[in-house]
Amino acid sequence: MRLILASSSPYRQELLARLGLPFTAISPDIDETPLPGERPTDLALRLSIAKAQKVAVLHPDALVIGSDQVATLSGAPIGKPGNFERAREQLLQLSGQLVEFHSALCLTDGQRLETADIVTLCRFRVLDSAEIDAYLHREQPFDTTGSAKAEGLGIALMDSIQTDDPTAIIGLPLIALCRMLRSFDINPLTATLP
Repeated sequence: MRLILASSSPYRQELLARLGLPFTAISPDIDETPLPGERPTDLALRLSIAKAQKVAVLHPDALVIGSDQVATLSGAPIGKPGNFERAREQLLQLSGQLVEFHSALCLTDGQRLETADIVTLCRFRVLDSAEIDAYLHREQPFDTTGSAKAEGLGIALMDSIQTDDPTAIIGLPLIALCRMLRSFDINPLTATLP
């Protein structure tokens, strides 16, 4: 069975490559607009399922991985900033705060699906403007939820990170994914895929 990552994210592709399983990445190209009144945690899970199912319909011979991440501050969603100014505003808002990152995951063969929502709690340091500007110039995390690129210099923004899966903060929870793959009879330690 082929393995497909329903994502165009280079971060997720790099993470999945760690497992040493051959895979193809296909952008699911779905509308990620929240539904009226949709909670951020529900949004992340819905989008991870929608991504996986859209690609699975086109590739019925494959096992498809969908993932989405939503960050929240006091229950309010925090998105990707898109540019320097919005990232600066975002980090000023997150300074000294506890932020929840929900990394939702879906694995499907088109018939059965497994899902999970892995929560990561990030306590941001109290940040001053000079630190924020230096970080943004060096890392340019404008395509990253919460402007916090934890796989890079963004780790210096944090006082602490609490999670059951250290890869979840980067956008693809590998511990949960390995558990799901085993439920489909693919053990990443022993598997060979076409």
